[in-house]
Amino acid sequence: MQNTVNQSPKGVIGYPKMRKTQGSDQYQNVHCGLQDKAGNLWFGTTGEGVYRYDGKLFKQFTVKDGLSSNAVWSILEDTKGNIWFGTADGVCRFDGRAINYIPLTPAGSIGLPANNSSNDQSVKKAVWSIMQDKSGTIWFGADEGLYCYDGKSFTRFLDRPGITNKSSLTLKSIQCMLEDSKGNIWFGSGPMAFEGIAKYDGKTVENFRPQNENWIRNIIEEKDGNLLFATRHFGVFRYDGKAFVHTAQLHGMVNGSMMACLQDRSGNTWFASDYGTELNDTFGGAWRYDGRSYTKYSTKEGLANNSVFLILEDRDGNIWLGTRNIGLYRFNGRGFDSFSV
Repeated sequence: MQNTVNQSPKGVIGYPKMRKTQGSDQYQNVHCGLQDKAGNLWFGTTGEGVYRYDGKLFKQFTVKDGLSSNAVWSILEDTKGNIWFGTADGVCRFDGRAINYIPLTPAGSIGLPANNSSNDQSVKKAVWSIMQDKSGTIWFGADEGLYCYDGKSFTRFLDRPGITNKSSLTLKSIQCMLEDSKGNIWFGSGPMAFEGIAKYDGKTVENFRPQNENWIRNIIEEKDGNLLFATRHFGVFRYDGKAFVHTAQLHGMVNGSMMACLQDRSGNTWFASDYGTELNDTFGGAWRYDGRSYTKYSTKEGLANNSVFLILEDRDGNIWLGTRNIGLYRFNGRGFDSFSV
């Protein structure tokens, strides 16, 4: 593993809280995050690049530090310790020393960093999701399709021989991916493709569209092996291996506001929601379900913005929320402490 502690591109300095420096507006958000093997927390935003938090200081990485875009939709640490960023303009990789743009070139190998100066939007590929499976293959859900990286070269997944794709899915614009405990890989489709849920068992790609839902925002596996799918229009579906069941809707939360879910190490399930304008909308916030009842968290508990996109649990059991206006908060057991200005 490559050590990323105290290593940063030249000129990057740290602050006790996240600061906005790129002129992003109130609609930009903290969208994705992870904790790396060294213990650092990484947070990707849709307008301010990436922040790394070492427990004391936040260091910000932007296009000036090598990112291809300041809109970061996904983050992954691979088994070698590299940090991958899926951006609005392709993929970048941090090797512990520098951030480099990595072209998603089928049948091509990673060599010298590519020149990424083109302003032609038609050739740019937003990368919405990244996942590494148990075999070591890294998957990239891009606008133009699903790519796989075996450590040497990229291939388009659907170009692989022997795959049965009865529904003729394109697997474009995959918003989320998960390899379950049985080795199946699940894909959640998003805008442009609107193909719902896909399951790959190693041979066949199978399509599911519960209640004709086509837009899937998040997939998690619960401790009992059931899968939860956070959807754009119908809240959450639970899959027990046989059927998709629409879970009971949280009181007052509109279906279209669901953004993400997480089951923490204590067994609580967290739900993140966006705000909306529909009648009886609860205007976003987060919920925690302990198996018996729901507890809502909003501005009354310390959030400055109720539009929540990210829920992350660190290795110490702390729960972090990322919101609109590049807001970051940590749960203190009763409410939330702010880590952004």
